[in-house]
Amino acid sequence: MAVAATGNTIYIEHLKKSYTEQTVGDVSYIIKDVNLVIKGGEFFILLGPSGCGKSTLLNIIAGFVSKSGGNLKVDNREVSKPGSDRAVVFQQADSSLFPWLTVRQNVEFGLKMKKMAKAERKTVSDRYIGMVGLTGHENKFPKELSGGMKQRVQLARVLANDPAILLMDEPFGALDAMTRRTMQKELVQIWQETHKTVIFVTHDIQEAILLGQRVGIMSAGPSSRITDIYDIPLSYPRDVSTPEFYRHYSAIQAHFEE
Repeated sequence: MAVAATGNTIYIEHLKKSYTEQTVGDVSYIIKDVNLVIKGGEFFILLGPSGCGKSTLLNIIAGFVSKSGGNLKVDNREVSKPGSDRAVVFQQADSSLFPWLTVRQNVEFGLKMKKMAKAERKTVSDRYIGMVGLTGHENKFPKELSGGMKQRVQLARVLANDPAILLMDEPFGALDAMTRRTMQKELVQIWQETHKTVIFVTHDIQEAILLGQRVGIMSAGPSSRITDIYDIPLSYPRDVSTPEFYRHYSAIQAHFEE
């Protein structure tokens, strides 16, 4: 089990977002009155139907999208723009990797921008390339990689920059079932080793229970909010065939059927 970080707790109070400039009358909100505390070092899942505002909430936490109201802090720091303490892993790695750079060059890109010495960059990239299982593929270009391998590169690059908080927007949604399960297991191992705070967006109940310590349920939009939070006190690695897993799955599935 990962050891909780001493800081990097995320505090969200009455958060809301509207893409209209209207401030009075009937305002249409994507998310409204979202209240949540995510502890440092926690693996937290945002679960809900497509279009409910999960990605919008994640992008507000990342600082990519401004909020329309409410409060959002990491510890005592107000979040209003992107920061090095937060990094996003997207569903489509193709949109974030540089096709003209090799695996190693992609992983080292942020380190090079920080003007880290070449030898130190190699040490860091070796560590994270190995951590995601890509040792031996350092000199390949993205076009030579499978979808799962591209996601591994994206994850290694994010980890190399050592953010305290990982924001993951359905990162395995485009992968085949076998690759997806492998990536889920490896992500848990990486989280346990690095003790980072992880916020993971999915609409898959099984994935949510396989990964998360807590699962926050978002209501259907518009004006989506977090209606319930389920604790998942199962040990890792988790087995979908156990009665305990099925009990949690049934409880969350029943929530959506209601």
